[in-house]
Amino acid sequence: MADASDGFEAVTSEGSGAKQSPASSQGKAVREAGDPAERPLLPEPADTARSEEGWDQRSPSQNSVLRENTANGTETASMTEDNETVRKSGSNFDGTVQPENEGGFPEKVIQQDYRMPDVITVRVETGSDSFQEVLVKIERPTYKKPFLGGFRNVSAGVEFHNAGSQTIPKKRPDKGIPLLCKGIQAGVEKNKQQQTRNTTSTQMTKIGLYVSNMTDKLITPGKYFTADEYHKRRLEAVIVIQKYFRRWYAINLVQNLKEQRRARLAREAQEELQKKREKEEKLRREYEKKLNPKTKEDFELLYHDLELWVQEETGRINRTLSGAERKAALCALLEEETQLIACIGMHKQDANVENQQKAIMHLLVKCAQPRRWKAFDGKITEMDTQSTLRGKELLEIYRSINTKDIPKDERLSVLLTLKCTVKEHECKLTQEIGALIDREIDLMSREVKECNLEGLRKRICTLFLQYTKSPEFNPEVAGLIKVPQDPLKLYKNIYFCHSCENYLPSTEFLIPANSRTIGRCRSCYQLDNEARKREAYLKYRLILENLRKSEVDYQDDSKIVFLVQLPDMQYLIEKIWNCQSALSACSNLYDLVMVRWDKQREWSPWNTILLTEEEADAHLKLCDPLKTYEGPFIYRVEQKHIRAKNYFAQIPAMSPFLHRSNNQANANSYMKHCSSKLKK
Repeated sequence: MADASDGFEAVTSEGSGAKQSPASSQGKAVREAGDPAERPLLPEPADTARSEEGWDQRSPSQNSVLRENTANGTETASMTEDNETVRKSGSNFDGTVQPENEGGFPEKVIQQDYRMPDVITVRVETGSDSFQEVLVKIERPTYKKPFLGGFRNVSAGVEFHNAGSQTIPKKRPDKGIPLLCKGIQAGVEKNKQQQTRNTTSTQMTKIGLYVSNMTDKLITPGKYFTADEYHKRRLEAVIVIQKYFRRWYAINLVQNLKEQRRARLAREAQEELQKKREKEEKLRREYEKKLNPKTKEDFELLYHDLELWVQEETGRINRTLSGAERKAALCALLEEETQLIACIGMHKQDANVENQQKAIMHLLVKCAQPRRWKAFDGKITEMDTQSTLRGKELLEIYRSINTKDIPKDERLSVLLTLKCTVKEHECKLTQEIGALIDREIDLMSREVKECNLEGLRKRICTLFLQYTKSPEFNPEVAGLIKVPQDPLKLYKNIYFCHSCENYLPSTEFLIPANSRTIGRCRSCYQLDNEARKREAYLKYRLILENLRKSEVDYQDDSKIVFLVQLPDMQYLIEKIWNCQSALSACSNLYDLVMVRWDKQREWSPWNTILLTEEEADAHLKLCDPLKTYEGPFIYRVEQKHIRAKNYFAQIPAMSPFLHRSNNQANANSYMKHCSSKLKK
């Protein structure tokens, strides 16, 4: 490249004060054919014409020369390759237009406003004497192109700019956080004058000048103190602040403690009152059960109280009397005991009749209940079928014929309705019911007394009940009766009771866990208990039911608790735990519950403890009872577990659970040992 003496000089941006060599520019200079040597132009500020990034820049000898025809907008250029860039002289398309003479140099620079059209025609030399016109569409840049430098002809004053690609630069992806480019140039300095808010002066009063002192302040210096005195005063102030803060904090703390104590005392008083009410309600229910016994448990309590009374009276007689007086008193006690047993028997018969009537009504009500299912929205849908409608009809008839003290006309209407109902099926049973209905109607027409018709009416009710229990006449009862319709099913799970000599299903036998034979049925066990021991199993039954409910809530597939029967639970409570709490020695079985000793393992007779309800709640909150209780207490509990394991080990069904519990205990101890090692 020629130096400045050849007629060209470098063009620099205003105010930059630096020059750039041709090699440092991003592209090579573009010049027209026949131009003299040129000097490079340095990049100008952003307001100058810009070339696009990414163009291939070549030397002036390799670039095509584009000649602008300002009159008709036609461009003439020569091309050596298809991908070679068309270059244009001048600052940019929208700026100065510079016509040329035949010699190739401009005679005069003409400055005028020119707007390039959207489409221009370019003549391209395809051969030595052939040209081709090409339509070029002008794309308006949507951004300001950077200035890449160029050259300026010193003699002619024409500037040649380095061209750039028209491709829009690729945008950096948005990372969602603001990014700032750090400049490498020195910071821009600027000078700015500032004025204070208040105009001040140090002018004083002197001869010829008066300055007002109305706003002046008289400042008197205080007592000087050292740094130690200053820090001492600050420390005293801090101590005062701490005193007041601690006083305020102590007052709030005491108030909170008082409030907590008041709430705790109120809660404890409420709990005590609730316990007292529950105990009174329990005693009232127990007294009501003894006064009006209805169920088997009620009669068990009666016989148990009778046995306690007999033992107490027998002991008193043996202590106070002797000889013939003692024998006479024992005979009188036996007579009184016999009368009480007879009275209890009468109550039992009445209760059986009432319970039987309730069972019959419950069966008929279940036959009349419609089909029910829950929809997807939680609503219960009911549907009556032909069988349920038939059950409702029979239920209403049975209630009507059992109603007493009704007028004669209503009774006749009920009997005629019953007769029409049973006539739908011709059989021996319906014929007998019809004959009895005709007999009652005939007796009622003869003005027979009501008391003389009770036997006949009971026969009608009994036969109609037999009619309603037949699946042929009441299809809904087929799935509710205990006796299966298929005789072959009677041979399954049927056992012989050697005491009452009856064949009964397996559900009627109370089989202890350590029993190897079937033994006696439940009725025989109950009769033997009433005649001899007269024990009340209600308390043990309640403990077993509560234990099974709590084990179901664990949802860990516990099975042993459902294998344990009532005699086993009685042995476990009486013989092993001595009918008292392991902690407080409370002997009221109504307040005692049986829970897991280690709640991580399923319940078993060798993983249990007998406690009160409050003690059980506190025990189940413990993570590891071995770390909470003392050694002697743990030793006593483990001894009871060993006794229970030895007793239940005789049962073949318990052997797999014994091995599984041993493996589980060994695994738990190994895990605890490993965790303690890791902590160390």
